[in-house]
Amino acid sequence: MRVVIAEDSTLLREGLAQLVALGGHEVVATVGDAPGLLAAVAEHEPDVAVTDVRMPPGNEDDGLRAAVQLTRTHPDVGILVLSQYVMRATAAELLESATAGVGYLLKDRVGDVAEFIDTLERVAAGGTAVDQEVVRRLLGRQRNRSALDRLSPREREVLALMAQGRSNAAIARALVVTEAAVAKHVSGIFAKLGLPAAPEDNRRVLAVLTYLGA
Repeated sequence: MRVVIAEDSTLLREGLAQLVALGGHEVVATVGDAPGLLAAVAEHEPDVAVTDVRMPPGNEDDGLRAAVQLTRTHPDVGILVLSQYVMRATAAELLESATAGVGYLLKDRVGDVAEFIDTLERVAAGGTAVDQEVVRRLLGRQRNRSALDRLSPREREVLALMAQGRSNAAIARALVVTEAAVAKHVSGIFAKLGLPAAPEDNRRVLAVLTYLGA
């Protein structure tokens, strides 16, 4: 697995690089700002990029915005955000736009090296890993587990595939059903999870967050 690391703290950046190397993986580049992240991914085409949220040049959500941009310019690269901040709007945009693996972990809740390496490998392989605290902050409240219990087995299958970032067409191929059938299941999921259509919300992202937070 080939990894790019973007972190403005030199100590943390080098520490992450050592951890990844100890996990048996190759760190192809380490950078300290958002433009450097974009350039390193373009040059090395890694399997996964690890980035903080707040980085130069703006020291706001530059790292997270760079990650969103990478989902469009390099859709096959997994993205793992490792930060102490949750920027709700941009984080939701990242989860919505990612077509490869995607993860969002809080630094102060990562206490196990082996677990971190396992998460990194999962994201590189196309999986999803979102800290439940991130889910809680994105949703703004805890959703009742009973909402998921109302889903049918097929709806659960569809939602699990949605959580992997798959489109309706891809879900249809995986389940060997029509896209119309998938669309019907997705509508059922929205209804049972209490997610009415609203211009300010992306129901697909909210449904996936509910699934991940359960």
